[in-house]
Amino acid sequence: MFKGQPKGLIAAALANMGERFGFYTMMAILTLFLMSKFNLTGSEAGTLYSIFYGAIYILALVGGIIADQLRNYKGIIIAGLVTMTLGYLLLAMPALITTKYIALGALLIIAFGNGLFKGNLQAVVGQMYDNDQYRKKRDSGFQIFYMFINLGAMFAPFMATWIRNTFVKLQGFAYNAELPGLCHQFIDGKMEQEVINGRFSELAAQVSGGSLPVDLAEFAHKYLDAFNTGFHYAFLSSVGAMLISLAIFLSTKKRLPNPAGSKSDKTQISKEEIKMDAKEIKQRIYALFAVFGIVIFFWFSFHQNGLTLTMFAKDYTRLGGIFASAEIFQSINPILVVGLTPLIIILFNFLSKREKEPSTPRKIAIGMGIAALAFIVMAIGSLGLPKYSEIVKQGGLDDALKVTPWLLFFVYFILTVAELFISPLGLSFVSKVAPPHMQGLMQGGWLTATAVGNFSLFLGAMMYENISISLTWSVFVIVCLISMGIMLGMVKWLEKVAK
Repeated sequence: MFKGQPKGLIAAALANMGERFGFYTMMAILTLFLMSKFNLTGSEAGTLYSIFYGAIYILALVGGIIADQLRNYKGIIIAGLVTMTLGYLLLAMPALITTKYIALGALLIIAFGNGLFKGNLQAVVGQMYDNDQYRKKRDSGFQIFYMFINLGAMFAPFMATWIRNTFVKLQGFAYNAELPGLCHQFIDGKMEQEVINGRFSELAAQVSGGSLPVDLAEFAHKYLDAFNTGFHYAFLSSVGAMLISLAIFLSTKKRLPNPAGSKSDKTQISKEEIKMDAKEIKQRIYALFAVFGIVIFFWFSFHQNGLTLTMFAKDYTRLGGIFASAEIFQSINPILVVGLTPLIIILFNFLSKREKEPSTPRKIAIGMGIAALAFIVMAIGSLGLPKYSEIVKQGGLDDALKVTPWLLFFVYFILTVAELFISPLGLSFVSKVAPPHMQGLMQGGWLTATAVGNFSLFLGAMMYENISISLTWSVFVIVCLISMGIMLGMVKWLEKVAK
């Protein structure tokens, strides 16, 4: 798997692990943090979530333009790591983050740092494969890169929830996913007396060591304070991860290409490459924008894992055992990325030797179909569940009526396979097709397409709260199938441009 790969590949991936750690910390806890901290509905939290996740990727376009102009990719990458570290540090301060707007400000600092970092590191990885020695290894190289950066993502949800739950325990309480919403409902005077005497009192006693608190109002305030402060401290783990990534990058950056023009750099872009025929440049850009347009709909669907799928874990899933909290489900994806990537590489190598390996555009189309399958499973598994508004009125869904956590596990499994057909291979396609002097910009374009999908995420939360749960997932099925059909219609043209 590693044979014939450039030496700087693993160094670049290890430097990216901190960013992935922070990303999956956010993926695991951001929606639940915003709802608990600021008493937001899922739709309101979804709007902030969409702004943040959209900004992460659209600002990569800005970072790409800056790096392409300065030809100082490594310096911009370092600036991005430092900026992200600052943003996470601000989020870890309970006394500072007192309104949702201040929280959004800290999130946008992280997004800007990510914009400086993410696309430019991907561009540097792509430049390793501009060398004829490694050119044929581009697809597998990006798959390996993608696998290794997810090592950081594997541990983030576990660390974040452990820190939060430990702090809650130190305050004399136990973790319960549903209680923050119920506490807000009680404090706001919107809870029916039947729920107060029933489910709310029952859960309050459970998390308080078996004894019902004398003053439920005092309990509600104390539990929310413990829960939310624990979330804040969870962000400190991302600060540590970013500092480790910064140290790794500073110590290994000499192994990476230097597009600024070092004489010793064998991957330096030549003047002949930069003067590529104008017609060919246009064709390449058109092809890239066509792919960008398709993957918008994949990310709109896939990144529901941190929004509606996380809400589903909290509201409709029976928690316990290895799936002890709603956030833990966010570890499934990176664990499977690490475990499945070698198998996917072996599969493609097997097909390649028999000259049956699909082209990169065809792989992306297949990935869209696999994503549709994941939401079909989710829609079938959600049949018969009450609407979200109904379970809010009754103070939550009884555990006996909730679905098995294995439903979400299998859905994440299928979505991860789809991701491995789309994300690392999409990065490879961009680095292969982008004109040499526009590498940073086009990687930023790929991330901008992701941003557009992410800016639309809140629509998922709106559907989740207002229509049947099964119908919500069916919308994503339709979106993915339409995207697959369009991509298949463009495959031959895209294959021709990529040659």
